[in-house]
Amino acid sequence: MRSFTGTGLVVTALTATVAALLFPLWSYRDRTGTGAVDLTAGSVATPYGPLSALDRDFVDRVRLAGLWELPAGQQAEQRGTTAGVRRAGEHLVEGHTALDRHVREVADRLGIDLPSQPNAQQRQWLTRLGAAHGDAYDREFTNILRLAHGTVFTVVAQVRATTRNSAVRELADDANTTVLDHIKVLEDTGLVDFDGIAAHTKLQQPPPPTAVPSGIRPPSAFPLPPAATRPEPSPATPSSPGPSEK
Repeated sequence: MRSFTGTGLVVTALTATVAALLFPLWSYRDRTGTGAVDLTAGSVATPYGPLSALDRDFVDRVRLAGLWELPAGQQAEQRGTTAGVRRAGEHLVEGHTALDRHVREVADRLGIDLPSQPNAQQRQWLTRLGAAHGDAYDREFTNILRLAHGTVFTVVAQVRATTRNSAVRELADDANTTVLDHIKVLEDTGLVDFDGIAAHTKLQQPPPPTAVPSGIRPPSAFPLPPAATRPEPSPATPSSPGPSEK
């Protein structure tokens, strides 16, 4: 019961962090109830294609992720009480070392100024992890990082699907691979509270659009094609009768 309660508190306490992670993405959502999203807002021209405000925010957040998750991984390598937690820490260190190198290179190409330290909320999480010990540390590390990565995963997908900038697209590909690897090793610890994460994520989802934008047909206007089936073998061509059959 103590373990379940502790994990629930970890997940509940992450509300502010997840809201901060999702706010930039939600801020681009249409506020009129039509469901339309202006993904080109604040775009500027670059040699790699238009760079939108969402693109710039994504680059900034990839850098921020490395600034707090890399030291968190180093800490887990040293303080994790299980091989799984230490392995997850090792993957965070390796992944964010490479990803941070990539994001700094992309920022230089695009002329984007990057942060040099974690934000206030991320520093609070590092402080929280620093105060935990033993099994409590393992569970806090695993669930804080798993929920954060799951949230970022949706943002990466959104940017990868919509960006018109080739440099941002390459960074999104790299981030997608890195985040998915981290999600898997965190889950391999066996300490992830999936029920808590699912409940928390459901609470954070924005409301569905109230109307279909003009000019966009509803899904029902696109009927599904018939189910794929294996083609029937063509009938064999009758062979010419042999000499004995004539």
